[in-house]
Amino acid sequence: MDLDFYYDIVCPYAYLASTRIEALAARTGATLRWRPVLLGGLFRAVGASQNPGAQMNPAKARLNLADLQRFAGLYGVALTMPDAHPRRTVEAMRLLTACADGDRPALTHALFRAYWVDGRDIADRAVLFELAAPFGLDVRVIDEGEAKAALHAATDAAAARGLFGVPAMGVGDRFFWGQDRLHFVETALTGRVPPYAVPHAAAEGARVTFFHDFSSPFSYLASTQIEARLGATGAAVVWRPMLLGALFREIGTPDVPLLAMNEARRRFFARDLADWAGLWGVAFRFPDTFPLRTVTALRVALAAPEATSALYRAAWAENRDIGQNEILSSVLDAAGFDGPALVTRAATDDALKTALRENTDAARIAGACGVPTFVVERPGRTPEVFWGQDRFELVQEALCR
Repeated sequence: MDLDFYYDIVCPYAYLASTRIEALAARTGATLRWRPVLLGGLFRAVGASQNPGAQMNPAKARLNLADLQRFAGLYGVALTMPDAHPRRTVEAMRLLTACADGDRPALTHALFRAYWVDGRDIADRAVLFELAAPFGLDVRVIDEGEAKAALHAATDAAAARGLFGVPAMGVGDRFFWGQDRLHFVETALTGRVPPYAVPHAAAEGARVTFFHDFSSPFSYLASTQIEARLGATGAAVVWRPMLLGALFREIGTPDVPLLAMNEARRRFFARDLADWAGLWGVAFRFPDTFPLRTVTALRVALAAPEATSALYRAAWAENRDIGQNEILSSVLDAAGFDGPALVTRAATDDALKTALRENTDAARIAGACGVPTFVVERPGRTPEVFWGQDRFELVQEALCR
């Protein structure tokens, strides 16, 4: 089966993926096809900013940068963020488009290394000449109309396939976005789920604080796995409900980021959520009443933490609107609680209101930019913050380091 790898040298996530994609292809018997494209062209096709990083709130930018280094460490590869990033790569991408298919992998690695390890400016013709020389390539090919047209055609074809960024991996009629989705690529190629590594023992005294909100599908998915993947290390897991909308307002993020995404990206995340639910064997459906109102439910979770799983299931598996007090009360009754009493307490107990605000403030102070957020604490170490239900691997590594 063919495996298409779409990339632009300017993207650090594409660089990380490039260090692993060949091994994946060899392991699965796939035919790997290297597909250079213009990231800026994909951005234009979906109406996205040419420099998304410049528009990120500082909390998200810090976590993204930290994750790049964490993944590089996990994979054992060097990565240095150039001072002048993002640098111009259009000439380098034309060179990759014009080179022989058999030379493209090696030239790609040389360009990625120049940009992301050695910090060189690959927009400099002298640098391009040096990197192209071993392949017998004349750098002047990048000025020819054929190379320009071929790169634009490749980018247009990628956009027509639904791509909105890189790295992207195409398998049949599906594509997967992100260097942290290679396990889904492997499953698409083989029909088998890659084995999940059993967690090691956490460092003595380690603790994970789990900030979450019922309004988030990513929080729901994380809630179904956190005990098995983090609690199994022996670390203490502390659940802290918080109000996501209040955090977003504090840090300057749209109230409902999923609805603020371009259509191509929104379609991908709908499939991605289903992929994660399938991987973990949990029921999932997007609720008809999204976005959810969760203030009362969050206060209930503070009053009765053991009700948390039932509330998540009701919202994200059973399509029940837990923002309505009558439905919330019914869900709690069915789970063995005194629903009316808990809902009344959540609406009137000032201590619960204060606790929810304090949890939200604590998440913001810790550096959260969304949910789920995990804060890893180990004796004698600076706390580490991780964002996303797809970061369990990094959280486990931090706990067990």
